[in-house]
Amino acid sequence: MKPKYFVSILFGISLYWMYLLYTPFLLTIIIAALLTISTASIDSYFMKALNSKTLAAALSTTLLALLFFAPLGYFLATLTLMLNDIDQQTFDSMITYLTNFAKNPPATLSFAKPYIVEQLKYLDVNNITANILSITATIGAFSASFLKNAFLIIIFYFFAQYNGEKVVDFLKRIIHISVEESTQLVKELTSVMSVVFYSILVTAIFEGFLFGIAISYMGYNGLLFGIMYGFASLIPVIGGVLMWLPFMLWEFSIGSNSSAIFIAVYSIVVISIIADTFIKPLIIKDISNRLLKDEDSRINEIIIFFSIIAGLSTFGFWGMILGPAITAFFLTLLQLYEARAIELT
Repeated sequence: MKPKYFVSILFGISLYWMYLLYTPFLLTIIIAALLTISTASIDSYFMKALNSKTLAAALSTTLLALLFFAPLGYFLATLTLMLNDIDQQTFDSMITYLTNFAKNPPATLSFAKPYIVEQLKYLDVNNITANILSITATIGAFSASFLKNAFLIIIFYFFAQYNGEKVVDFLKRIIHISVEESTQLVKELTSVMSVVFYSILVTAIFEGFLFGIAISYMGYNGLLFGIMYGFASLIPVIGGVLMWLPFMLWEFSIGSNSSAIFIAVYSIVVISIIADTFIKPLIIKDISNRLLKDEDSRINEIIIFFSIIAGLSTFGFWGMILGPAITAFFLTLLQLYEARAIELT
């Protein structure tokens, strides 16, 4: 057997065992790598200012943890404690109100009363309560798992920032494409991921801030529910509804009709229409113009939008990072193949 074949067989075997060894951490490593790509400009800024790779990687990691993972950790921990403190009597009270509201709807909804009454025959209050309590336990388990994964992502992110340039240079040397093509691939992926990440972060903070102000005015924890709204807003179309609708129903159930109407109108008009429909595209466009100076490296915003939806549907929460990355990688490869085809003709 020729030495090169023997080495190739050994490499294949070792690659298989490396895959088995790191399978539990594979998604975590990929997310950390994509976040590193998304925030490469921040690390580059710190590197120029401090002239220290260690300090630049440490500051980039700290900034990511504070802006992205700390709010999520606070939200999940606080939500878990709040759900554990809610007793069955609270659930029963809320369900009783909703049932009475459905049986005696306002005049504007009277046309739907026969259908609602028919559906109430199949309503099992005890089963609903049991399901809600089960969901509470599931959220608690998810919170613990998420915090563990977040910690691992932060660790991998630091080492990816610290050794990122060496890894990229190594990959450029071993893959069988030209230096120009590999550079274009890295450039395209970095550009798209940066726009996606910064757009998600800025719009989530902006819309969460708007909701937090309103909910604080009503006497609730503005920081907690502002964070919740910010991340819920990442879900297209229905994200905001998942937040303000429960508040509206709860305020109606305790007899605070004016507060219920206020939070619904404010969320629809100020956040959904003004902020999300008019201001959000301007934010994304401004970020895109600042980060992508080259017109040829810009991917259509609609493609990015649908890649986020597809990512969330397929991979869950981390799909908002994976979806655009997979799409950008695929489209860049198409461009490389197109360029090669043109050269051959």
